[in-house]
Amino acid sequence: MTTPTSSEYDLWMRRFHQAPDSKVRLLCLPHAGGSASFYFPVSAALSPEIEVLAVQYPGRQDRRTEPSIGTVAELADQVHRMIRTLDDRPLGIFGHSMGAILGFELARRLEADGRPPAVLFASGRRGPGTHRDETVHLRNDDGLVSELKGLSGTNTALLGDEEILRMILPAIRNDYRAIETYRRPEGEPLSSPIVALIGDDDPKSTVEEAKAWSDETTGEFTLRVFPGGHFYLATQQKAVLAEITDRLGATAG
Repeated sequence: MTTPTSSEYDLWMRRFHQAPDSKVRLLCLPHAGGSASFYFPVSAALSPEIEVLAVQYPGRQDRRTEPSIGTVAELADQVHRMIRTLDDRPLGIFGHSMGAILGFELARRLEADGRPPAVLFASGRRGPGTHRDETVHLRNDDGLVSELKGLSGTNTALLGDEEILRMILPAIRNDYRAIETYRRPEGEPLSSPIVALIGDDDPKSTVEEAKAWSDETTGEFTLRVFPGGHFYLATQQKAVLAEITDRLGATAG
């Protein structure tokens, strides 16, 4: 596996705030259709005590002219290539929705390297071994927009702008295809602790389905249930940030 150039790294990894003296690092992975900027408030709140890195997937914002990556496994391979040399401090992973599954796949790769993450925060997603027969990616554009509005994950004002829609829908559809066709590969559970976070009214995962994350680790498992839907993060930011800070702070040594 080749080491990424500095320009490749900068395309993928976004550091919104400097934290040169932090003892721990948090890697943030966006949801389907999401971008690194979703985690700007997280970076602002946690820096400089925790260095926050947010991944920018191809096919959106300043990378919108690049082809999107078609599978979770390939996306995990690419992100793994970017971070595999970041071994100077403990690394936590936070992924929301599709990002939670990507985080799981990334953690598997890091454990194979002999460098398990300090903790995996799996937000807004049922366990990798659960399955629903979902086909949102096969809907027409109106159907896809309806899904987004129902989840309230994208600014609804933007969804009414036809020009912006043309730019973002291909990446969103690709992400939905990647996550809806994902199946957990054979393999042992992680050794890293997992914290599953879920809204109590999330249409994408019941609380019971979120509990299935406990099957994915031989380490400590914690389930946190918050009021709210799929994007409970919008109203529960303070509590979620406290959970992140407490968990990562305990690994700083």
